[in-house]
Amino acid sequence: MHNINVSILLVLLLFTIVACENDPTQDSLNIQEMSWEDISDQAKGSTVNFMMWQGDADINDYINNYVAPTLKEKYNIRLNIIGGQGPEIVQLVMGEKQAGVKKGQADIVWINGETFFQLRKIEGLWGPFVQKLPNAQYIDFDNSFINTDFQQPVNNMEAPWGINQFAIIYDSAQISNPPRNLQELENFIKANPGFFTISNDFSGMTLLKSFLAELSGSPTGLDGPFDEEKYQKLSTRLWDYINRNKRYFWKEGTTFPKEHSKMNQMFASGELKISFGFSEGGVESKVRQGLYPKSTRAYAWDNGTIRNANYLGITYNSSNKAAAMEVINFLISPEAQLKKSDPTGMDSNPVLSIDKLDPEWKSKFEASPKRIYGAQLSDLANKAIQEPAPEYMIRLYEDFRKKVIEK
Repeated sequence: MHNINVSILLVLLLFTIVACENDPTQDSLNIQEMSWEDISDQAKGSTVNFMMWQGDADINDYINNYVAPTLKEKYNIRLNIIGGQGPEIVQLVMGEKQAGVKKGQADIVWINGETFFQLRKIEGLWGPFVQKLPNAQYIDFDNSFINTDFQQPVNNMEAPWGINQFAIIYDSAQISNPPRNLQELENFIKANPGFFTISNDFSGMTLLKSFLAELSGSPTGLDGPFDEEKYQKLSTRLWDYINRNKRYFWKEGTTFPKEHSKMNQMFASGELKISFGFSEGGVESKVRQGLYPKSTRAYAWDNGTIRNANYLGITYNSSNKAAAMEVINFLISPEAQLKKSDPTGMDSNPVLSIDKLDPEWKSKFEASPKRIYGAQLSDLANKAIQEPAPEYMIRLYEDFRKKVIEK
């Protein structure tokens, strides 16, 4: 779910996709009216196909060695993992829709932001369904970082699964005062030529969104619907900033890493002195794995960095909607969320509101192990800014290629 296919996004942005009206199947209508007990009964013995990003060993371990066996034992549901993220998910669902496929290959998809935007465009998601999940009672849907996804109301069409914040990382043993705004970053890269770059991927474009927000003069400067005039004004300043400084970038700005994993490797080897990423920069897991030094620290830009949630959706043509709901309900349960938050494992912030839990589970969360090396989500709360509308990411991808990489 970390990559994006620009051509798909541009097609969706520039053209109206006329989708065939989907008459819900009788099965779908029945599920909307069924009690949770009946939904659980119908789910038993099913196989659920979960399409998700598989690029992280800790995530894969959590799914394969905890979630899948627990679902089988508790609910007699077999979980089958299909590798794929944003572009692959959209291509699959779009292709099935065009071909009139009634029983889709994927039942659950791990999505957010642009992918949610695209799937809603083509009516590729089934719902609303989140309001029927018993464990949804523990989620604070008044939280704007949860009830909106890239400025889009979620409206129970996808279930929040996790929440995290983008962070800048550095080695505190080498840098005592890291840059916290664009001017300080410019000073830093000029004084340390070759030790900074921007990946041409989801994480790199998220950094650029934080830059745009600073150029707007406010943490809320990109809130609301996409504004073409605002984008043109701010992005002109952004490309000027990058182009006048890129000769001080890694490899003198002649090339840019295509994947964030390359950034991780370069920071670990000392090729970069500043890096960035979601999950509060990924510091905890990388230090525990011995990739990053224990002196690695994460922080937020003075104007703020992006905080967002990630979600689980059910495809419009899932043939196992009841079982998909059972799986998602388990994934947002206190039990599964507590396991998911283990800093020695997946190290993912729980999406649940601890204050909504009963005393027993509240005590378990409060007593659970905390990060030793990485920042807590709460540490960055006062610097959290909303994801802007999806079109900003679409345009940044295209213009970064045209106005920086190819220039």
